[in-house]
Amino acid sequence: MADTAATRAGREIRPMTPEEKKVILASSLGTVFEWYDFYLYGALAAMIGAQFFSAFDVSTRNVFALLAFAAGFLVRPFGALFFGRLGDLIGRKQTFLVTILMMGLSTFAVGLLPSYATIGWPAPVILIILRMLQGLALGGEYGGAAVYVAEHAPVGRRGFYTSWIQTTATLGLLLSLVVILGLRLYLGEKAFAEYGWRIPFLGSIFLLAISVWIRLQMHESPAFQKMKEEGTTSKAPLGEAFGNWKNLKIVIIALLGLVAGQAVIWYAGQFYALFFLQSILKVDLFTANVLVAWSLIIGTGGFIFFGSLSDKIGRKTVILGTMLIAGLTLFPIFHKITEVASPKLDAALKNVKAEVVADPSTCGNVIDPVGIRTFTVPCDVARVALARAAVKYTLVPAPAGSATKVVIGGKEVPVDAAIPKNIAAFTAASIAAGYPDPKAADSGIVKVNGVIPDSAQAWTIVGLLTILIIYVTGVYGPIAAALVEFFPTRIRYTAMSLPYHIGNGWFGGFLPPTSFAMVAATGDIFYGLWYPVVIALGTFVIGMIFVKETKDRDIYSIEN
Repeated sequence: MADTAATRAGREIRPMTPEEKKVILASSLGTVFEWYDFYLYGALAAMIGAQFFSAFDVSTRNVFALLAFAAGFLVRPFGALFFGRLGDLIGRKQTFLVTILMMGLSTFAVGLLPSYATIGWPAPVILIILRMLQGLALGGEYGGAAVYVAEHAPVGRRGFYTSWIQTTATLGLLLSLVVILGLRLYLGEKAFAEYGWRIPFLGSIFLLAISVWIRLQMHESPAFQKMKEEGTTSKAPLGEAFGNWKNLKIVIIALLGLVAGQAVIWYAGQFYALFFLQSILKVDLFTANVLVAWSLIIGTGGFIFFGSLSDKIGRKTVILGTMLIAGLTLFPIFHKITEVASPKLDAALKNVKAEVVADPSTCGNVIDPVGIRTFTVPCDVARVALARAAVKYTLVPAPAGSATKVVIGGKEVPVDAAIPKNIAAFTAASIAAGYPDPKAADSGIVKVNGVIPDSAQAWTIVGLLTILIIYVTGVYGPIAAALVEFFPTRIRYTAMSLPYHIGNGWFGGFLPPTSFAMVAATGDIFYGLWYPVVIALGTFVIGMIFVKETKDRDIYSIEN
């Protein structure tokens, strides 16, 4: 429904009132804190694996650590359903007060949890339970914060107001990186690995206390309060949202016509870029984190810019326009990052020939998006090991019954049954053939020696990463306002949370492992980019056809 004359009268641009500033501060600060908690685990997955899965070898413990991280993504849609229903039944304020307490206490408990060496198998079991509680809380937090801010925003300014919520995921990531880097520099790597990794988790209790105190001062959103006073709240928000085809259709359109593409651009621009630098280009952990952190610092203002722009030209125009540009340019940007970050690798990819020569009938599917498969066939073992060693290869058919061979730079390298041994052997052979040695002083791989990049090479990469962050802000800045405006007030919390968390928790959250699995399956380090590109362009097409512009809707209407 379009705005009425009365609501249009409130469209003029005016300064925020003190109450509106408090609403944004309370919602944003709490959401930053929740994202900070969530990302701490991802950034420290390797160390957490060593603490809680130490009964297994290094490769297996890393897999379990990543699976525990993935558990948080898996349950996010269920958190959206559970807390979304509560939000539509009892109110926005009380619900996301519960979510922040759940997230904060779960995070604090990770810092206290004894290791596997101390209490045995209960340690990883409790860790996974805590991760799932974090995911459930995050599933309810975002929708509550977005709805709460949007329902306080003046007409014609919802994109600007809710864009502050959109900064919180990136600011949470940035805060987690800054805290981790600072502690590593202060304590040293040895002390940080032994006990220092617990400090960011334990310190989050102070952020929790501040966030809860601020939220206790807030009032219920005016839209929900009005509906409650009129007795028009939903009695069964889940049934109304998903059992009614009219509303369910909007949920599906929101997911496939906006959120899926937004999610893959968001994860490609932040998480996959960081993964690509570290795991494929072999940039050291400290340097990669510094480069990404600077791109976040420079680009984060884009959330506010694009959110405000969407108030003027429309949510659909900003989100789908950015999505199209990103989908068309991800490949050249990642190629340029490779060329600048590791010139020797870029040359080796073009000039060094690596082959897996095998009987095609012995080569299976090596797609392993969650990292739980065990490969035993030589052809598959070799391909997975080459991908993990960041060696580009081609699969060459051999006569039936032939033994699998790996040839790098014209020299055959024996294939072992164990993937870690192969990684070492293939890495050594690739270095001899012209690939860079990450440990050599003349590797050419970008490196920074402090928290400020100190070379043109490093700043060029920051510039390229900032372009990716701008794409992130373009698709993400207006998405909260768009989702709020899609749904009626009585089921808004429930209905908007599900497409958001399926899109970002599943389409986006599984992008890094799925993209790497695609790299392993093909031997092409850039092949994993097809995952975000295809989904982004597909979402663009669906969105152009089915998504209607929402910026002028009256969100106080029960039926929209």
